[in-house]
Amino acid sequence: MSCYSNLSPFPCVQCGLCCQRVSLAEETRSLDRGDGTCMHYDAASKGCRIYNDRPDICRVDLQFERHYSQHYTWEGFVELNLAVCHQLIAEEECR
Repeated sequence: MSCYSNLSPFPCVQCGLCCQRVSLAEETRSLDRGDGTCMHYDAASKGCRIYNDRPDICRVDLQFERHYSQHYTWEGFVELNLAVCHQLIAEEECR
């Protein structure tokens, strides 16, 4: 059992924008279906077709535990991720 199992859930608004920009990060480029969008993204639902079996990189809490918990608090990590979310939303609104 993870010592981070008591973390509050990541406040995702399920806009799907991060799934439509997998080509921007080296860690997620392998998921690109060729147009920058994740091969598992379902545009109709704005969700993941394999959510329960999604890759580790798509699991915010797992990424925090494995790679960032030594440098950030969960709240600080969420804040940084939300800043990226807000940037993606702002860019989409300008399109």
